[in-house]
Amino acid sequence: MRNPSEFSGFRQQNIMKVVIALFALVAVILAAPQGLEKDATVLRNDLENIGTDGFNYAYETSNGISAQEQGQLNNAGTENESLSVRGSYRYIGIDGQTYEVTYIADENGFQPQGAHLPVAN
Repeated sequence: MRNPSEFSGFRQQNIMKVVIALFALVAVILAAPQGLEKDATVLRNDLENIGTDGFNYAYETSNGISAQEQGQLNNAGTENESLSVRGSYRYIGIDGQTYEVTYIADENGFQPQGAHLPVAN
């Protein structure tokens, strides 16, 4: 005959599995695209891979998201070889405002600029 505490532990494990499954289901539902996002389509998608020397890409979607970037290899084959990247991205925030960030990423690090970003003093 089984000890009643064995059934209690088994029941707690099953309840825990159900609770975890429900949390996972809620997370999936909340993560689903909503509003403009779920119906967004790609309007433009350009990619130019220049081999080891650099690249260019740009894309735009129907919900106001766009990005473009160019990268170039500097000082190829030397001790100072590095990649320089320039680009920008734009999106519409939940407040309806359009946000745009332009950036440079090179040997000096990532340097973003945007009207909504704080400026270092």
